[in-house]
Amino acid sequence: MTSQTELIPAPRSVVTGVGEVRLTDASRFCAGTATEGVGRWLRTVLWQATGLPLPEGRELDDAHGDGIALRLDPGLGPEEYRLVSDRNGVLIEGGSAAGVFWGAQTLRQLLGPDAYRRAPLDRDRTWAVPHLTVEDSPRFRWRGLMLDVARHFMPKEGVLRHLDLMAAHKLNVLHFHLTDDQGWRVEIKRYPRLTEIGSWRARTKFGHRASPLWEEKPHGGFYTQDDIREIVSYAAERHITVVPEIDVPGHSQAAIAAYPELGNTDVITASSKGDTALSVWDDWGISANVLAPTDNTLRFYEGVFEELLGLFPSEFIHVGGDECLKDQWRQSPAAQARIKELGLADEDELQAWFIGHFDKWLTARGRRLIGWDEILEGGLAPGAAVSSWRGYGGGVAAARAGHDVVMCPEQYVYLDHRQAAGEDEPVPIGYVRTLEDVYRFEPVPPELTSAQAKHVLGTQANVWTEVMEDPARVDYQTYPRLSAFSEVAWSALPAPAERDFAGFERRMAVHYRRLDALGVGYRPPTGPLAWQKRPGVLGRPLGGAPPNR
Repeated sequence: MTSQTELIPAPRSVVTGVGEVRLTDASRFCAGTATEGVGRWLRTVLWQATGLPLPEGRELDDAHGDGIALRLDPGLGPEEYRLVSDRNGVLIEGGSAAGVFWGAQTLRQLLGPDAYRRAPLDRDRTWAVPHLTVEDSPRFRWRGLMLDVARHFMPKEGVLRHLDLMAAHKLNVLHFHLTDDQGWRVEIKRYPRLTEIGSWRARTKFGHRASPLWEEKPHGGFYTQDDIREIVSYAAERHITVVPEIDVPGHSQAAIAAYPELGNTDVITASSKGDTALSVWDDWGISANVLAPTDNTLRFYEGVFEELLGLFPSEFIHVGGDECLKDQWRQSPAAQARIKELGLADEDELQAWFIGHFDKWLTARGRRLIGWDEILEGGLAPGAAVSSWRGYGGGVAAARAGHDVVMCPEQYVYLDHRQAAGEDEPVPIGYVRTLEDVYRFEPVPPELTSAQAKHVLGTQANVWTEVMEDPARVDYQTYPRLSAFSEVAWSALPAPAERDFAGFERRMAVHYRRLDALGVGYRPPTGPLAWQKRPGVLGRPLGGAPPNR
């Protein structure tokens, strides 16, 4: 195989031929019925990179010899595609527009790394696709990246860039973590203080929460509703679904700072500065300040979710539900009275009641609730799905109970975890998770039966940004490990121990050049570059191998 056919993620089948299709100024481009959107995208990126006009042909036959044609084939699965490059040109067929789009991504790889550039390097160069047939389809329907923009805000242009990078890796779900103790990032028109107050914090801890270092300047930002519409539309053009997360009932200090009545006002924990009113949290970790289990809180968040549903057409809405410290509820006379009024056993059941309310509310509006695996505690809401992050256990329990699961165990696919044990690794967090470790991650636990395993919708990698103070740090932590993860999520790989990591590394040698063309500040295989290091900034490294469960 040539370097052009070193594809990531690995396709199901590649059969190479003899010869190549050469694209020229005379090459025609034909997008068949229902592939027009993919056609617009592909013609645009190819024109940017190659300078070739690729004029539209009115008939499929117009793409003769040296052209490109797109069309649907109802005999293929929804995201399945077939790419044939031969003496007739390049034909990409898919079971849906999404399948055609993933085939277009493969075509871009086949054209070489410079096909990812925004302008031609040499207008006289030859652009060629080797003769071959690629047949391919994804293993999982949920191939996700969770991007935390609450801890460190990422401006809209950065989010759009990550959507392009996801598309290049055939990932199709952006889990958008929009709210947390340290910031509220989405405009809600009926509650303007959520962004007026909740989107800004006075300063930011630099490094892990044990670090003595602070950046003594305000940090924040938010997306207007028009920004969100643009992000969702941009994602949809790339066949990516955006699943928003609004965290309840924990991780909510930014909301309580904006609207104090949302908190447990009878036992509220004042700020470390001695103020009686809460501010948006400037530290990392888990805040003790959680939402009060009142009707007022429920009505408030119904208003939030009502506006959210108008912005995000996704099947799933993520409600968080993780790391809700229940000390305030234990100490609050009002919360204890609510437990008694509802006939609940304890604070865990109170959280289950809270989550269950929004499960019913979302279900009534044709949506589905998904939350972190803590929503299992105290009883899982009937229609809820689970993001299994604390190892595999929550996902196994949920799947056995008939609930859908997205596998994202922190010990394996939390990309804030350090990539090597050396002292040069910047702000070392958690376990060492190398490129090979991620490549050998298996989303489906072996203890599930085949029927239970069908509840595993897929998998996602999570990018938590507490110690990622700028886009360059996000790039460093995310890549190249997300490239390995994309193959785990897409390709039908053998058992972890049997995977050909040496072959993957060989293909990555080509893929690094694609990432270079895309301007990705990835971690080099030889270790961090000088500007990627953070000497003296404390992290929280964990030794040894991560627990299996």
